[in-house]
Amino acid sequence: MNRKDLLAGFAAFLISCAPILAQTPKPVAIENAIMKDRQSFYYVDFKHYNAADCALPIGIFDSGTGGLTILNTLIGFDEHNNSTRTAQKDNIPDFTSEKFIYLADQANMPYGNYYSEKKNDLLVEHIIKDAQFLLANRYYVNSDSKNYSSDKQKVKAIVIACNTATAYGKEHIEDFIKHTGINLKVIGVIDAGARGTLDVFKKDENGSIGVFATVGTIASKGYENTIIALKNKLGYTGNLQVYNQGGYGLAEAVDEEPDFISRTATAPRANYRGPMLDSGNYKIEKTLLEVYKFDFSKHKVLCDSKNDECGNMQLNSADNYARYHLVSLMEQIRKKPGAMPLKALVLGCTHYPFLIADIQKILQDLYNYQKNGDFIYRPFMNKDISIIDPAVNVANELYAFLKAGKLFNSIGSLDASEFFISVPNTSNKDVVTDTQGRFTYNYKYGRNAGEIQEYVKVVPFSRANIPSETLERIKTIIPSTYKLITNFHRNNPKIRTLPEADKIKQ
Repeated sequence: MNRKDLLAGFAAFLISCAPILAQTPKPVAIENAIMKDRQSFYYVDFKHYNAADCALPIGIFDSGTGGLTILNTLIGFDEHNNSTRTAQKDNIPDFTSEKFIYLADQANMPYGNYYSEKKNDLLVEHIIKDAQFLLANRYYVNSDSKNYSSDKQKVKAIVIACNTATAYGKEHIEDFIKHTGINLKVIGVIDAGARGTLDVFKKDENGSIGVFATVGTIASKGYENTIIALKNKLGYTGNLQVYNQGGYGLAEAVDEEPDFISRTATAPRANYRGPMLDSGNYKIEKTLLEVYKFDFSKHKVLCDSKNDECGNMQLNSADNYARYHLVSLMEQIRKKPGAMPLKALVLGCTHYPFLIADIQKILQDLYNYQKNGDFIYRPFMNKDISIIDPAVNVANELYAFLKAGKLFNSIGSLDASEFFISVPNTSNKDVVTDTQGRFTYNYKYGRNAGEIQEYVKVVPFSRANIPSETLERIKTIIPSTYKLITNFHRNNPKIRTLPEADKIKQ
């Protein structure tokens, strides 16, 4: 498998929180379980929680493996001198002595769909549980374990490496932590991404900003409202227009969710939920097939016909999902009277940076696309569009917090970082899974908030719970993070006792 195929396949708060909090009730049940119910699996003893202990690790969570792009930026971040803490690079990563604990809530992803299923309250409950895992000391060695282990460290800060979780849950987590009585920083990616986007523009410059994110993040208007608020706060006077594109199915394709992508499929599938020809909210327009320029090789598009025309067409690769949505974005801008040229595209989902090479290629294709001798999209886009990855701004905020609180760990190591993922808890009789051992779609979004139970078990990364293709792409695209994952397995005696097939290859 070559690098091009790997890149193609792997792909994938200011004003905004007020309306979200008004729509989403406070998650009382899970908070009570964490703070008050000593018999609950989720209980945490906050009276003896020392968040000011600089030796504690930094927690980071996402709905899946996409947040590893944020972590990869953190572990390579070098903007300061580690001895003097001044703004001067020293060729040593700024967080070289910090340990990170990463959680991928894979079992409950994609988070973006909870909004469309009208389950915002359930999403917030999942997000609070993510924070609880980082704040607690419990995990399971593997999915078959009957008893949990309690030797995981707690954390001194939390990074929400998920745009949807930031939009719907950041203020809930902050409010919850305030009630615990501990002083712990929570950093979300939306404010960071908004700042990075505005940095592309001069104070009096006109232009358009594309927000490319999950459906849930777009619905929250988290980026749009935050960009506008910061624009006014920082004194930008130009006409900056914001266009939103919900990347329905893209993050799911990156994480190999079976309702959106199947590597073994050779024909259209009954359980497919992605964009389709002329039907549903996300239509593949026949008149735009020449523009989409889908890759039909290796069953990356599933078609019910061997001829050029498909009666039933299903996208079956992350790069084709990206093509569909970026064409949809440019069509939206092209049809808007008075639209300014697109100058910045913010990747409002942590899965999307894995696709940067594909996104750049698609944008270039659109810039050069001609019909009847006319460039259709060129008047509505800059030749070189800035692609904004919020991770660098997250790193800056985390560094500033550790410096202000004197919380840098002087004796720790990145090599001690740990990686966990949620899997369906089949010991729970209420849990419903499919033939691949994942929650069925109806069960995943049919649950109700307030029914406090262990839907999932959180276990270490292994080949039993992450597709080999995903691990191979992590190894190829973000090798520094892959190295930390392998170190985790090499250094943890409990994990080394797993069957060989479940280990991450060294």
